[in-house]
Amino acid sequence: MLAKGTLYVCATPIGNLGDITLRVLDTLREVDLIAAEDTRHSRKLLQHYQITTHMISYHEHNEKKKSLELVEKLKSGLTIALISDAGLPGISDPGNEVIRLCFDEAIPVDVLPGPNAALTALVLSGMPAEHFSFHGFLPITTGARKRSLEPLANLPQTQIFYEAPHRLVATLQGMAEYFGEREAAVVRELTKLHQQVHRGTVLELIKEFGQTTPRGECCIILAPYVPVKLLGSPKEWCSEVQERIDQGLSKMDAMKDVAKRHGVKKQQIYQALLDAQAKDGQVSP
Repeated sequence: MLAKGTLYVCATPIGNLGDITLRVLDTLREVDLIAAEDTRHSRKLLQHYQITTHMISYHEHNEKKKSLELVEKLKSGLTIALISDAGLPGISDPGNEVIRLCFDEAIPVDVLPGPNAALTALVLSGMPAEHFSFHGFLPITTGARKRSLEPLANLPQTQIFYEAPHRLVATLQGMAEYFGEREAAVVRELTKLHQQVHRGTVLELIKEFGQTTPRGECCIILAPYVPVKLLGSPKEWCSEVQERIDQGLSKMDAMKDVAKRHGVKKQQIYQALLDAQAKDGQVSP
């Protein structure tokens, strides 16, 4: 029995329609109204389970206006279910605005748990899961993306990101600048027939997806930062810089990565390259 005037935040499948919970199905049948991120997308789910509850759209472009309308409907005693295209509303999907307004107006909110891409990908990746941080989608522009990544370079916990397939390589390249050869995993097509987990260093994943563009939204799981102070020889620094250049990094980014890995200043790497160039001409800064 649903409580009048309550907003029910419902998690929906992230791929496999069979992952929806019985409680969510019952709620979607019994509420007076369903607010859906994309009614065309959600209609497939409702038709699959023969649910005929009326739907309205609730997405990022109308979220503020629709939130006010939903609150008024809830005040009148209607029960409303909030769903996104996949997963839990409010997690990189519309939902926070109406939930916040409900709290301000003392309107009951109930969250019905279910599928979640971030946690599913984290467990599939095999990365440490005791401590982790979730960042969602990074900014689209290169400059803003780099500004978001820089303060994350030395976090000692696993990190989770969402990314669209056409931006995956650019995002991995941005990560390479600050995370270097950090272990990572790209998980895609979660819970679907062609679900895959791609593991390797950030640089290896750049090479892999530079050759084959992925399909479907991706989760990037980044291993925790572990301080490494190898303090290798200048000859080793030069060799490692060249290796990173061969893997696709710019000379500047390669020097940054090697400097961070060995716990030295970038200027020391640059001087080692100058010295090597003067000695045998094999490496140029």
